[in-house]
Amino acid sequence: MNVYGVILREKGKIYYFDGGNLKLSNNVTVIVETEKGLQFGKVVMKLSQDKADEFKENLKTILRVSTKKDFDQYLKNLKDAKISLNKAKEIAANLGLNMHFLDAEYTFDRKQLLFSFYADERVDFRDLAKKLASIYRTRIELRQVGARDKAEQIGGIGPCGRELCCSSFLTRLTPVSMNMAKNQNIALNPSKINGCCGRLLCCLTYEDDEYVRCLKGLPSVGQKLQTKYGLGVVKSIDILQRKYSVMIDGEEKEFTMDEKDIK
Repeated sequence: MNVYGVILREKGKIYYFDGGNLKLSNNVTVIVETEKGLQFGKVVMKLSQDKADEFKENLKTILRVSTKKDFDQYLKNLKDAKISLNKAKEIAANLGLNMHFLDAEYTFDRKQLLFSFYADERVDFRDLAKKLASIYRTRIELRQVGARDKAEQIGGIGPCGRELCCSSFLTRLTPVSMNMAKNQNIALNPSKINGCCGRLLCCLTYEDDEYVRCLKGLPSVGQKLQTKYGLGVVKSIDILQRKYSVMIDGEEKEFTMDEKDIK
């Protein structure tokens, strides 16, 4: 079985499809079968046979390599979706709905029109959905997304000065916890650990495993320790260097963990 990774939108999540006997290279555009209908996508990877064999469930299939007609249809869908997005904003405003629309997207076969929006509270959009369905004569889906999804779609520049990870290369938003900031000994200041979306920085996950490994065996700040110089209190720790300093009788002493302790 040939299994390919396909994205359905630029910088979007990678979905896996059964390519059957098709021999495809990266960046080839294809028409795929999904639960929502036919979709236009782009091949970004091919799984090795070992990885492909891990898929026990039945995968949706790649129907064909796209044609020029398919591509023209895809471009038309993008144009019409943009028009429908403006219409949805207009109707929502007339209905007094506090919704911030982010995107609209047709499936390739136009059997579904999906709107994504951000709102601080739950929104009763049933009347809006009915009005949109009467205009566009297709199935309407309105999906409320979170702050991280909003940042992913809008984009921006992070505190590091680079383009947001979520809108540039991340294909999946993984959970981020406060413990990750604590593991890395970062001051729990919202301005230091929160991203543009107001949630914890995605990059806190990148090195967390290494910090957890290096923390193994290290004492915590404030802990009392018996050393060869006498009893003292841990003043600070250097996680990655595996060092810590202890205040003993008013004098600060530095200690280094034995490398074998973290193996």
